[in-house]
Amino acid sequence: MTVDRSIQIRGLVKEYKRGVPVLKGIDLTIAGEGITAIIGPSGTGKSTLIRCINRLVEPTSGEILFQGMDLAKLKGTELRMARRRIGMVFQEFNLVERLTVMENVLTGRLGYMSAFKAWLRKFTPEDIEEAFTLLDAVGLASFANQRADALSGGQRQRVGIARAVMQHPEILLADEPTSSLDPKTSVEIMELMANLAGKRNIPVIVNIHNVALAKRFCQRMIGMTGGKVVFDGTPSQLSDENLKQIYGGENWIE
Repeated sequence: MTVDRSIQIRGLVKEYKRGVPVLKGIDLTIAGEGITAIIGPSGTGKSTLIRCINRLVEPTSGEILFQGMDLAKLKGTELRMARRRIGMVFQEFNLVERLTVMENVLTGRLGYMSAFKAWLRKFTPEDIEEAFTLLDAVGLASFANQRADALSGGQRQRVGIARAVMQHPEILLADEPTSSLDPKTSVEIMELMANLAGKRNIPVIVNIHNVALAKRFCQRMIGMTGGKVVFDGTPSQLSDENLKQIYGGENWIE
């Protein structure tokens, strides 16, 4: 049976300050396949949109429909159960610095364990074997016992991707995963994320500043400005006129 991994967003509004919406009624359906990029200038609500999906940010109103649930309304156990199916790759990596690379990857399984086993870090042999497999896939097998704080930025992001995939997510969110990396490493990270997610049929939604990188790796691009969606199409459909509308004026190239 094919699992539906699509997301329907209906009338999504987020106000950090009352009466000043950052998201102004977003309506989107994101198919449960491939990579979807969200582009737009800083402060336009890209990160807020991504973080509303997994409830790191609380929506003010609207619906986020995923596998028969409205993620915007879940609480307690239901929210925790939903979150374990939503992988997240962060801009600043969000690793536990004092833990080893292997231990950080294994934290992707904590949501599937009892509180007692999670506290004791009692991972199954199958989990440990899979973590080694993922570390090999991201090119860090020889770093398994290194502390996370000894890694470079690119290496940390590789660990972050392995940890997210270790969750066995139904969807993967990536919040500016390349913004603190150099251009070469940024390409490698996008390539890695595309390959790992592609092999497991995990759809990816990525908030990204680099338009060229987005066009290279994504099948769909959503352009936002001022808290609204102003473009929704394929990379080949994204014209300079669209980019002027998204970024404002002529100087949209970053």
